[in-house]
Amino acid sequence: MASAVKRFAAGRGLEIRQPASLKSAPEVEHVRSLGADALVVAAYGLLLPQPMLDAARYGALNIHASLLPRWRGAAPIQRALLAGDRESGVSIMQMDSGLDTGPVLARHPTPIAADEDAGTLHDKLAALGAAAIVAALAELEAGRARAVPQPASGVTYAAKIGKSDARLDWTQPASMLERAVRAFRPAPGAFAMLDHQPVKIWRARVVERSGEPGMVQQASEELVVACGEGALAVAELQRAGGRRLSAEEFLRGHRLPAGARFA
Repeated sequence: MASAVKRFAAGRGLEIRQPASLKSAPEVEHVRSLGADALVVAAYGLLLPQPMLDAARYGALNIHASLLPRWRGAAPIQRALLAGDRESGVSIMQMDSGLDTGPVLARHPTPIAADEDAGTLHDKLAALGAAAIVAALAELEAGRARAVPQPASGVTYAAKIGKSDARLDWTQPASMLERAVRAFRPAPGAFAMLDHQPVKIWRARVVERSGEPGMVQQASEELVVACGEGALAVAELQRAGGRRLSAEEFLRGHRLPAGARFA
């Protein structure tokens, strides 16, 4: 499926190029021939080679979904939620050859709500980033922009999310698992195993219960699963191939016997 940017460009008859690599000399020359003032990069996922970084008058600017130098890398939104950060934001960065290491032109913080998930935070930061890049380009054109080097302290890396990251580890505290449920919503979805089958857990809250990690503590009206510390009251879940169900709906169709356990 075409991205929103590609659909927008196609709808307005703008040239679209999707090179397999930005390292080839013809691609660099093509960008140079455009006489662009700046290149703007958002969620590209690959490092730009130095010749491409130098192909525009003001170089390349990255709209990055974190307050650099915290959460450099591929998954800043999910990693911020997993870590329980109270604040996120957008950085407009002057790109260099490193991984999100360039100087920062502007930082725009925003609080992370207690019920925030990756989807809502993404949309919030997308709107913030759109406004921020327009303002940054205007500052560059006016000669007022000042790129500030990132501090050496406070650097963290937001490693790419893999399938194994989304599997819940019931030996962890319930507070960490609740954050994981939000961090992986809407994709890829936090999951656990029940009767050797994957079950995605879409919504949950922390409750004060105790028991062996993964053991079902309550399976009537509410589904409560013990964690390493505290427990999760699962509010919405989904079996493979099924639809998302409230815990009450799920328990009506899938009675859990005494001793049932999530792994």
